Amino acid sequence: MNIQISEKYIGFLIRKLNMLLANFIIVGIVILMLITFSIFILIGKGDDLIAGYNTASKEERAKYDIGRLRKVSGYGLLLTCLPTGLLPLAEMSDIIFWSSMISMIIIAIVVTILANTYARR
Repeated sequence: MNIQISEKYIGFLIRKLNMLLANFIIVGIVILMLITFSIFILIGKGDDLIAGYNTASKEERAKYDIGRLRKVSGYGLLLTCLPTGLLPLAEMSDIIFWSSMISMIIIAIVVTILANTYARR
């Protein structure tokens, strides 16, 4: 009887570990994409990746210092990688999930404020 319970438990643990590994792989791919996009933005090749800048008129673009806007957007994407990396662990604890979500919201608010103040001419 104990052997069957332990075999079921081992099977359960293996499924959980496989799911956790799959989550880490998926989140790792997302983090690599975020890092790649932020590098493109920071070196000046990804201006089209900045939301709203590529569709803005020339008059509207003239209101922003593109160098500062690149820094704000690029470093904002890099900062987003940190809470994103914790998301696979969120299944273990609600505190990890909510701290990741709240920190992403704070990062988005700070980047939006900086883009509209620091990056303006």
